[in-house]
Parts: sequence; structure tokens; C-alpha cells
Amino acid sequence: MVKRTSIKDVAKYLGVSIAVVSYVMSGKEGRVSPELEARIRAAAAELNYQPNQIASSLKRGRTSTLGLIVADISNPFFAHIARIIEDTAKHHGYTVVFGSSDESVDKSQGWIDTFLSRQVDGLIIAPSAGTEHQIKMLQKKKMPFVLIDRYFPGIRTDNIRIDNFRAGYDAAACLLKTGKRSIGLVSYRGGMEHIRQREEGYRQALTDYGISWRESWEIRASYQRLDQEVEEGLQLLLRPQAAESVDAIFFTTNSLAIQGLKVLKRIGCRIPDEVGVVSFDESDAFDLFYVPITHVRQALTDMGTEAVRVLLKHMKQEKHKAEEIVVGADLVSGGSCGVSRV
Repeated sequence: MVKRTSIKDVAKYLGVSIAVVSYVMSGKEGRVSPELEARIRAAAAELNYQPNQIASSLKRGRTSTLGLIVADISNPFFAHIARIIEDTAKHHGYTVVFGSSDESVDKSQGWIDTFLSRQVDGLIIAPSAGTEHQIKMLQKKKMPFVLIDRYFPGIRTDNIRIDNFRAGYDAAACLLKTGKRSIGLVSYRGGMEHIRQREEGYRQALTDYGISWRESWEIRASYQRLDQEVEEGLQLLLRPQAAESVDAIFFTTNSLAIQGLKVLKRIGCRIPDEVGVVSFDESDAFDLFYVPITHVRQALTDMGTEAVRVLLKHMKQEKHKAEEIVVGADLVSGGSCGVSRV
């Protein structure tokens, strides 16, 4: 094994003290002359010296790393917000390490254990259903963390989210304004609060427009069997002679919408003539569809930057008062609703 170059090696090579080399390599160049600084940096590069981050972290009592746990880093929503968090954290001198829970309680716990063992300085989490005990455990450990996109009403924590009820209401209202009257809902199982609020907004819009809601208009799919269960549900909702047949569909996430659009295209269902469509969250895949998809767009930049800001604030304050921040969301009209009659 090749011996790792140390500060001592660089100091010996130049004939200077270890302390002088340490000053320069730790960013305290002001303590030495510019000429000596240049010589030390040149020698470090020549000898291929790399700072020992682990030793440095132990000395400083922090690692300058943050852990980020999302449902699926390949999902455009989470990929986008992860990039914003990464860039914002880097601006403040922190590195972000990512993990996907795949909506699994066990995987979520696994990532938390991994990040804690690596002594990250703080966590940003989009929590999965059923992980309340994990959040309470982090509070007991006094581990700084922030919840994004999702939260648990019964646990007082830092969280950054949108007004999901209002966004769900606006999505359904967009369809109702075009004359649609039997609006189906395609959602996830699990009972997460942010999804539940979107569903409540949808139902309230139906009520306000004088439509009697039917339970048979709602279908739910599991994360693990998304493709199969979305297709089975849509086949039921779109049977022409069925009592639960619908003329519009609200998808409560973009992953559900993408799968649903595949099904609608395959069975030859024309949008918006035969069925109107609205999705929650955007996706680059929507650009490839023959009709621009109307969708709820969340203020991801605000969500990501606020998450980092609040977390860093929490990390600096021993007695931190939890912040609940609601960022913006708007409805982007793409034509898949149909033509408004209002």
C-alpha cells in the first residue's frame, strides 16, 4: 500500500515547521507570507498531499456534511430539490450525502442509522408514512433535522411545505371550470398528511361546485406495485358503462401521473376530449406528451433554500424553536384540462 503523504512530509520537504504547513492547508494563510504560502501549496500538489478530513472533523467536532433522505432520488421532484439543497449547502461550506427510502420504513431507518454513524451535522428528510417513531427518536437524540414536503401534524418539528389543501382544491377546480363533472382521483396508499390534504382539497372543490362526491371515483396504488395498480384502477374508472366512470382525473403526484398517462395513451383515451387530466408536480416527461399537461408547480427553490437555512440555524442554536414554513405553489395550465367555461 502506498504511504499517504502527511503534513509532516510536506514540512520536511520544505524545511519548515509542521505548524506553518498546517496554517496554510487549513486556510489560515494570513499567518505566513504570500511567497511561503505559494511554496507550501506547490509542494503539497507535487507530493499529492490530501487533507485528512476525518481527523480534521474530529478536531473541529463537526463533519461539514448533511444527510438528505427522500423517497426516490430518480423522481424529478426530488432530484430537483436535492440539487437546490446541494448547491445551497455548498455555498455554506457543507457537503450533502443522499439516500432514497423508496417509501420503506426499514430503508428510512437504515439511512438514518448510516448518516448518524457517519456523524453528519444535520438531516433534511422527506419522511415516509409510518416513520413518526424515527422522527421522535431524532428529537430525543437532539439531532438537528428539517422535514421537507411532508410532515406529521402531531409532532412539532421544523418543516417546509406548501398548502396542499389549496393546491388540491385548485387542481380539481381547474377541471370543474371546463365542465367536467365526474372527476376521478388517483393517489397513493399510506395516509401521508400531504397526500391526505390534497385529497381533501379535491373533495372540497367538488362540494363547492355542487358535485356529489363518490368514493368509487377514488383509486389508490402502492409504491411497490405502482404500474399494475394504476392500470387496474384506471381500467375501472374509464369503463364507459360503469357507474364510477369519470370524465377527468386528478393525479396527486407526478409519478402517478406519468404511469397514468402511459395507460391512457395505450388504451387510446384522448386528452382532454374524453378525459381531462391534472397532475401534482411537474416532470420533463410531460413535454413529450402530445398535450401539455396542466400541473401544480411547487416553489422548489424556496423549499430547498429554506430547508438549508432553517437546518443551519437549528445546528447553531441549542434551544431552537421549531419553524413551520409554507412556500408557494401555482397551477400551470397546459391544456389537458380542456377549455375553461368560466
